[in-house]
Amino acid sequence: MSAEDVPARMSPGDVLRVGAAGLRARPLRVFLSALGIAIGIAAMIGVVGISSSSRAQLQATLDRLGTNLLTVAPGRTFFGEDARLPEAPAGMIGRLEGVLSASATGRVADAKVYRNDRVPEGETGGISVLAARLDLPRTVGLGMAAGRWLNAGTGRYPAVVLGSATAERLGVAEPGVQVWLGGQWFTVVGILSPNGLAPELDAAALVGWDAARARLGFDGHPTTIYTRTDKHRVEPVRELLAATANPEAPNEIEVSRPSDALAAQNATDQAFTGLLLGLGGVALLVGGVGVANTMVISVLERRAEIGLRRSLGATRGQIRSQFLTESQLLAALGGAGGVTLGIVVTAVYAISQGWPTVVPVWAMAGGIGATLVIGALAGLYPAVRAARLSPTEALTGP
Repeated sequence: MSAEDVPARMSPGDVLRVGAAGLRARPLRVFLSALGIAIGIAAMIGVVGISSSSRAQLQATLDRLGTNLLTVAPGRTFFGEDARLPEAPAGMIGRLEGVLSASATGRVADAKVYRNDRVPEGETGGISVLAARLDLPRTVGLGMAAGRWLNAGTGRYPAVVLGSATAERLGVAEPGVQVWLGGQWFTVVGILSPNGLAPELDAAALVGWDAARARLGFDGHPTTIYTRTDKHRVEPVRELLAATANPEAPNEIEVSRPSDALAAQNATDQAFTGLLLGLGGVALLVGGVGVANTMVISVLERRAEIGLRRSLGATRGQIRSQFLTESQLLAALGGAGGVTLGIVVTAVYAISQGWPTVVPVWAMAGGIGATLVIGALAGLYPAVRAARLSPTEALTGP
């Protein structure tokens, strides 16, 4: 075979130029096909990004509040009745080795809180009134959104600190106003920031322990004891809490770790994320079908071009490479657009929720990789079909 009979080789740059030329000739069709890929990739990137941002926010919350908080609460007696904690278990718990601090709250059962004395008694808004020890913020990690926490002075007088949800329900935006609590006026001295590990405090009105006993008929029995432990001794302390809180009936005590509830919530969110990823995969599959359809139509419409190139010496491999390149470029355009859109969606949602924006690199790389695989699979049959056309068949066919 002479040198003139050997077909010219196409460099990778030539293959890209030829493939891109086919896309530029049909911009609207290319846009719609790429859009299908972009929607699928954006859905997957958005789901992964939002889930990762949520987990980052959860981890930041746990880092701030700590995973070493344990709570002790009364359970049920042997006869199925509500158990009670002794009056002073927090002091006994605080002396355990590995316990950094312990504090308590007690529910004031008969006290209700209203914005004023004209609100009907039945409209409580689900707000509970709790007697609180003065060292509660240090143990639980409470922050103040406004005002200040109770002290030795205000803890004995009609002063109240509102949880974040309580303040919202009562329409209280700042300290200094009065609310109708337990049939008398209490002055709001502070409003708590939301607390992820003790959400029950968000929907509570907290008064001093002494004030609750003197003014609201509180019996002095705590209903929840919060225990902050050494992070390396959480489990050993956890095993001793029930017997320390109520030595006579440790089986009537319930000990929990609030961070476990957050971890369980995160596991639920991950399961939901898996479902959404499946839906994103379906959308990506539909986009791949769109690319395949576009390439098949392109082969049918460009038979004359294929025949002319074959008659001028293009090999089957070169024709196959041309259409595979077109397919992968089309999918890559959709993939790049989808990754960009997914990042934007993640950022907008995370910022609106006050979360850090986190989009894993593996998700972005996986999105681009998935589009290239989709492009190769979608373009394989059209490319092979185009390569099989003989010059005569392509030029004389319909």
